[in-house]
Amino acid sequence: MTSLRTRALVHSTPDGLTVRELDVRAPRGDEVRVRVRASGVCHSDLHLIDGDWPSDEELVPGHEAAGVVESVGDDVLGLQPGDHVVLSWFPPCGDCVACGRGQQWLCTGNMCNEHRLPDGGTAYSADGRDVFPFIGVGALSEYVVVPEAAAVKVPDELPFEIGALIGCSVATGVGAVVNTAGVSAGQAAVVIGCGGVGQATIAGLALVGASPIIAIDLSAERLEAARGVGATHVVDGGASDVAAQVAAIAAEGVDFVFEAVGHVATISQAIALVAPGGAVVLEGLTAADRAVPLDAYAVAAEGKRILGCNYGSTVAARDFPRLASQYLSGELPLDTLVGPRISLPDAIGAFEDMRRARGGRAVVVFGE
Repeated sequence: MTSLRTRALVHSTPDGLTVRELDVRAPRGDEVRVRVRASGVCHSDLHLIDGDWPSDEELVPGHEAAGVVESVGDDVLGLQPGDHVVLSWFPPCGDCVACGRGQQWLCTGNMCNEHRLPDGGTAYSADGRDVFPFIGVGALSEYVVVPEAAAVKVPDELPFEIGALIGCSVATGVGAVVNTAGVSAGQAAVVIGCGGVGQATIAGLALVGASPIIAIDLSAERLEAARGVGATHVVDGGASDVAAQVAAIAAEGVDFVFEAVGHVATISQAIALVAPGGAVVLEGLTAADRAVPLDAYAVAAEGKRILGCNYGSTVAARDFPRLASQYLSGELPLDTLVGPRISLPDAIGAFEDMRRARGGRAVVVFGE
């Protein structure tokens, strides 16, 4: 096997975002090389681009993708060329304490947060210079190399655009409901922020039978989309009486509030909205080191819980096939989560749309 040329979106501090030609080496050991067919434009990538999560390295953004295995390393056991896969940006090492507890979403043995493959390196290069994969994937590229644990086989009939979203936003949103919070039928829930993760959270709440399901957002377009995936009520987040509207809808109080924005103000709002004994689930990621004021006495006295949600407490090998099956059976209506289908260069504009909360989840679609 030899290296390939790949067109990729690259972010660097001096140049910003540019489309570049890179070399991507052959897979080694337990790695697989995947031809990407669809890659979502996710808010986590925007944190990198806007400097919320600063890096002085050249990085290929993107971590939400699906594609077809092109080649495999000598130690790969469960995949072969031609398999359709969804990529996970947090593959388990299998050896750390968290993995031993079955909490693979808390793995401390991978190097994703350092933007490295498990061996500490990268498969990308340009003119002999290393270019690194954002969160260990770098999926806004025609080809990626990832460890086998990061490529989960799914049915061939699963559309690549849906598979891409399952790899991050859907796994996070539905997982927050099912895995992290354990919401039961009939419990009242609020979702603050109706971007990709928020929409998936609403779909997950509808799946388990939560009621009412109240969506809050500043965008009328996104609120209308929220109705399409299961919201029973919508509230304009810019209204002066948001809390009163929520109280009128959920007269017995809100059991769960899912914060899918990652802003200090909406996190504080979520804590205020949840009923005594209820739980706030933090899905949205803030800028690094951002602190949130907390009335600790009130939280303790009212028995409120604050649950951190990393990747929807997802075990990719278990949850990705289940989510694919639920989509294919019609249980999860995920088609409306796919926004504009765009080319790789158009991803630059899609990030600007995301900054302005315009449109749905853009998905870069690569050719045959």
